[in-house]
Amino acid sequence: MMFTNSNGNGVHKVKQDDHHMDRLGARPVGRQSSSQGVEAFSVVPGQVTGMDFLRDPKLYKGMAFSLEERQTLGIHGLLPPRIKTQEEMAEHSMRNLRRFDDPLNKYMFMADLLERNEKLFYKVLSENTEELMPIVYTPTVGLACQKFGLAFKRPKGLFITIHDKGHVYEVLKNWPEQDVRCIVVTDGERILGLGDLGAQGMGIPVGKLALNTAIAGIPPSQTLPITLDVGTNRQELLDDIDYIGLRHKRVTGQEYDDFIDEFMQAVVRRYGQNTLIQFEDFGNHNAFRFLEKYRDKYCTFNDDIQGTASVAVAGILAALKATNTKLKDHTFLFQGAGEAALGIANLIAMAMEKREGVPYEEGLKRVWLKDSRGLIVKDRPDGGISIHKAPWAHEHKPMTDLGEIVKEIKPTVLIGAAAIPNVFTPEIIRDMATFNKQPVIFALSNPTSKAECTAEQAYVHSDGRAVFASGSPFPTYQGFGKTYEPGQGNNAYIFPGTSLGVICTGIHHISDSVFLSSAEGLADMVQDSDLAVGRLYPPLSSLREISVKIATKVAIEAYKSGSASTYPEPEDKENFIRQQLYDYTYDTSLPARYGWPQEAFKKLEI
Repeated sequence: MMFTNSNGNGVHKVKQDDHHMDRLGARPVGRQSSSQGVEAFSVVPGQVTGMDFLRDPKLYKGMAFSLEERQTLGIHGLLPPRIKTQEEMAEHSMRNLRRFDDPLNKYMFMADLLERNEKLFYKVLSENTEELMPIVYTPTVGLACQKFGLAFKRPKGLFITIHDKGHVYEVLKNWPEQDVRCIVVTDGERILGLGDLGAQGMGIPVGKLALNTAIAGIPPSQTLPITLDVGTNRQELLDDIDYIGLRHKRVTGQEYDDFIDEFMQAVVRRYGQNTLIQFEDFGNHNAFRFLEKYRDKYCTFNDDIQGTASVAVAGILAALKATNTKLKDHTFLFQGAGEAALGIANLIAMAMEKREGVPYEEGLKRVWLKDSRGLIVKDRPDGGISIHKAPWAHEHKPMTDLGEIVKEIKPTVLIGAAAIPNVFTPEIIRDMATFNKQPVIFALSNPTSKAECTAEQAYVHSDGRAVFASGSPFPTYQGFGKTYEPGQGNNAYIFPGTSLGVICTGIHHISDSVFLSSAEGLADMVQDSDLAVGRLYPPLSSLREISVKIATKVAIEAYKSGSASTYPEPEDKENFIRQQLYDYTYDTSLPARYGWPQEAFKKLEI
């Protein structure tokens, strides 16, 4: 229903009911061919001036504007006379970045580059992923979030506050892009292992979506970082003169839930039913609730639960190759029972059932978890057990000390996901090496300061026999007659490619099976040469190709299961996905020109 009314000044406002959709179903976008033959988003020539090409980071090419472009656009003389290629500009950017020693300064350099030259930013990031991943993502992004109040310069996403409740849709309409396909949203309550950072958690959605473009080729105009600011419970932020968010404690309860409901509905109303909404760094108590509440109603997933689980299980599947074992041969013990740990534990049981025929319930019995109150067992007298942890509560006496639990359970795989630094002590690692020929040790907490142990500690105290992976990067270690290159179980292996696959195939609801497929796809790309140096993941330098392969596997499974909605079904799914990728090479800044035949100008003779 739609009607208008006048405000008395001759201005008419349009009112719409809650069932109105700005966009329903497929969304056509005007495109033009780039120099590489890959479609790129077009510009309406009559709506931009020469100065727009200097001021808009989407259009700016720096010194790569040709002489013809400079003269035609009226910007000749505003740039130095030298004309560079984009490749030369990328090399110049990397030389500039490497002048800095402090990772935060490198982060700020990359942030500034994005604000002035978008395509150059993504070229630099895409072609130097291994070097720049720790800068734009973990671990440096954690420090950037802590300093976000000092670093904020220009908008990179939307801040929607609890006081905008009732008007969330109107705030969403302020975002200038019309064709948003992928949203990363946080409320800043549990940023990495750093806790409640409130509105300053915006660095996480910004960083995640930058990787979606650089690694998976999702066009940046189709991405939207969002922070839902409901306050913060961290007093030091409330007292900080430079804090950028609301200055009150977190709003909780029904008001908070209603706000999240309104946000989800507003996204669908504004951008369509297939818009991917990725939840990021919500508190444990909300993350599980929202995943269960929304997973069958919206196109959504929680990266902390499902993405982390997928990349960890990929590492475990690679570890099976390294140890020549099967999942059912192992006993798993988790230090931590939060979002990440429960997500991994669930996917392990699913993988046992899918790959080895072990019933899901039997698979659960091979997994043990320890939380802040001790080993999770049935009828635990102290602390009780939440409903999410109950499936892993086995018959056993209560225990609280991790070292004693390791001695008792004798796990073959020890996984840390609770952000308690150095909890994998030398004694625990030595014990793991005592009853395992090749103990599998995953220190997944990040940033680096929160890691359960370092790679060097794992190798030294296991006499070089540990099969190790971590959530943050660790340097190469030499010892025991070989060189170890520990693999980083970074979610960036999973969420960009999974998101790309979901968007391209039009999956409406994202099941855990999608993430198991992604894990299998990633593990399949681990080569013997990787395992030879102790690396359980492919090199980060190949992330862009990895993402395409994962997206392709997601697409194949989606069409097989009937969950895809993009039709007709592409015969060559990998080629179809490659055709959707963002092209970061510069296009011509001039509109297309062509001639008319002479007869079009001849005067008609009567």
